[in-house]
Amino acid sequence: QIKELFVSFEDTPLGAASLAQVHKAVLQDGRTVAVKIQHPKVQAQSSKDILLMEVLLLVVKQIFPDFEFMWLVEEAKKNLPLELDFLNEGRNAEKVAHMLKNFEFLKVPRIYWELSTRRVLLMEFMEGGQVNDRAYMERNGINVNEISRNLGKLYSEMIFVNGFVHCDPHPGNVLVKKCPASGKAHIILLDHGLYQVLSESFRMDYCHLWQALIKADMKRVQKYSRRLGAGDLYPLFACMLTARSWESVNRGIDRSPVSASEDVEIRSNAAAYLPQITQLLNNVPRQMLLLLKTNDLLRGIESALHTRASASSFLNMSRCCVRAVSTYQRSKSHSLYRKAQISLTEALSLWQINLYELFLWLKGSQLGNWVIALLNRIHHST
Repeated sequence: QIKELFVSFEDTPLGAASLAQVHKAVLQDGRTVAVKIQHPKVQAQSSKDILLMEVLLLVVKQIFPDFEFMWLVEEAKKNLPLELDFLNEGRNAEKVAHMLKNFEFLKVPRIYWELSTRRVLLMEFMEGGQVNDRAYMERNGINVNEISRNLGKLYSEMIFVNGFVHCDPHPGNVLVKKCPASGKAHIILLDHGLYQVLSESFRMDYCHLWQALIKADMKRVQKYSRRLGAGDLYPLFACMLTARSWESVNRGIDRSPVSASEDVEIRSNAAAYLPQITQLLNNVPRQMLLLLKTNDLLRGIESALHTRASASSFLNMSRCCVRAVSTYQRSKSHSLYRKAQISLTEALSLWQINLYELFLWLKGSQLGNWVIALLNRIHHST
């Protein structure tokens, strides 16, 4: 009974979704916990829902042969049972917390296994403002750019380096809070039911593709987009990944922020190219589908914080890509000389990125403006 387990249990849920709801409670030993409880009939209903979805999509497919959304059923069959197993969610939470333990700003709720089951999950209670709430951050003295930068670091590490990706970063699952003791801002990552595990070959191709996109190397963009199943639709694929226009991709996605006119162009093109987008989604590896969803959610957060397409996010991605590719190359090499060569190339690449970041910082700082003004005066006087 609830009274046997808890000193107090709040009947009104903190949040409710389609699969479960979360309540705040206090255990007999005084620990404040979040109790995630699965809705009673979800398990039995989910198999019926998937069957109904499959039948309806097959009917539509018969009427419209070009309809290419059968992959929705495949993904639901694969992911829903995992999301319904809260013990799997607990294991994912512990795995990602261990994997990213070097990021001091990241907080993942501790799981209390002794009171958790497949349908009830007890976690350490953590609270904060939603990651897209710019007003909350300003009220609490949290640096918006720092949060955006750290969120980019977090996901770049998951995608490019570890290949184990939290795929539901909507604002309700990503909270921010300023630590009263240290004054540092923390990112709290919740709801670990939906993860994507990337194969090594996919992860390397994805790393190379993003490196090519950041460098505006169109030959390599075409090469690695094709390797990831985009075929002749690689320009559309590049636009979908970056949420930028083809002109911006060619110019360099880190060169300028997204303008209002570009946003309008992207929206109109999304409607105009819907058949091609559908074809593309059907052709890319299944691993790409959740990454596209994750990219969209992260872009939405960046838009709300007004930090979209900032150079720092692309620099962090570049670092992770360099490290991931170098680690992979070293693992495949049996020569000490070759391993040393790879390590040296990696160090030089990371040094170049750091130097470019310093240049950007100086360019935008008061000191940088003063140096540029001084150089201009010297130039004019000579």
